[in-house]
Amino acid sequence: MEIFEDCIIGKIPMKNRLIRSATHDGLADPVTQGPTDELIRKYVYLAKNDVGCIIQGYAIVSPDGRSNYPRCLGFYDPRAAEGYKKLTAAVHEYGTPIVAQLAHCGRQTSSKAIGIRKIAPTAKRHLLYPDKAREMTKDDILRVENDFVDAIVRAKEYGFDGVQLHLAHGYLLHDFVSENGNKRTDEYGGSLENRMRIVKEILTKAREKVGEYPIWVKLSATDKRSKGMRTDYSLKVAKLLETYGVDAIEVSCGSVQDGMNTMRSKRFPMDAIFAYREPLASMPSFLNRAVLAAAKLFNPLIPQPKPLELYNLPAAVELQKAVKTDIILVGGVASLSDMQKAIGSGIDAVSMCRPFICEPDFARKLKEGKSTQSKCIMCNCCGLVIEKEPVRCLMGKVKYPLKKS
Repeated sequence: MEIFEDCIIGKIPMKNRLIRSATHDGLADPVTQGPTDELIRKYVYLAKNDVGCIIQGYAIVSPDGRSNYPRCLGFYDPRAAEGYKKLTAAVHEYGTPIVAQLAHCGRQTSSKAIGIRKIAPTAKRHLLYPDKAREMTKDDILRVENDFVDAIVRAKEYGFDGVQLHLAHGYLLHDFVSENGNKRTDEYGGSLENRMRIVKEILTKAREKVGEYPIWVKLSATDKRSKGMRTDYSLKVAKLLETYGVDAIEVSCGSVQDGMNTMRSKRFPMDAIFAYREPLASMPSFLNRAVLAAAKLFNPLIPQPKPLELYNLPAAVELQKAVKTDIILVGGVASLSDMQKAIGSGIDAVSMCRPFICEPDFARKLKEGKSTQSKCIMCNCCGLVIEKEPVRCLMGKVKYPLKKS
């Protein structure tokens, strides 16, 4: 396999094996939660510059699953339809497919911020979102299943080439699949098959309405949570996903409470944490600076996950050997040699987030031989700025977004 060749990944024809992974851009319309013209221009630029496929930043399927990040996309308000149709048509002008990532935040949000009591498979607290979620009733589960199915139907109507269900990073479906997040004793908990039931039922209902329409999954194959995802367990999950008819699995890792495991760097981005994360960001300026200075002294002593490059490749290779489903690798892919190693290992495609935030024309530079390495320094400031503003590359140089008192 070659990186720059026509291929079919998860039933979707692509012009190369480079995918822009789902990224929260913070550019949704605040009323309809659909894409704004600014977001459309951003995606068009990626398409013009030879990205093989774009996975749209996560769109929420239910009002009680909203993100507390500002201007997150939503997929449940019919007023957003025209914006999504405009988006897909604009990207398709450049021969680039686009996939809608669909999600429910579960307990990884704030009840106060979303104005609704948040829900989860089990009523337990989240390390970074401490207000306790309400345990879902069976009626809740069936409603959320139908919300996912309705969103899949809408995605097809809106012109998306496929959808990706978010089974990663601690969101609702990840919590159902993982023993860490799912302590239920009914038919949606206990055995692996029961924990996977919600996913199976979503797929079964969706197939009745959209037929062979491409449905992908993003899976955290590993995380650091107690009784969380481990590769041997994820192999069993992947085999079930294959029997359920999933067309591609994007292999990621981690959850939000893992810290910088999903997006890795040499050090915690302390400046960005104190500038963009609450309650630190709203502290009086003198206190913020003093505590930040102390935190920086300890930062070098805080162990960080390693390696920084291709950290999901071992799990992805194991999954690739176990299933016939197409496998996409994300995580620490930032150079031509990284991509060649992944594709040479049998991985069908690679996806990237941070390199495309830093250089939206990165794919074209690679194709034309003008670059072999992303300019991204993996500072992870872009992963914090989204808590206040649209995503952007800060290249380690943080500017405080709020006026300090």
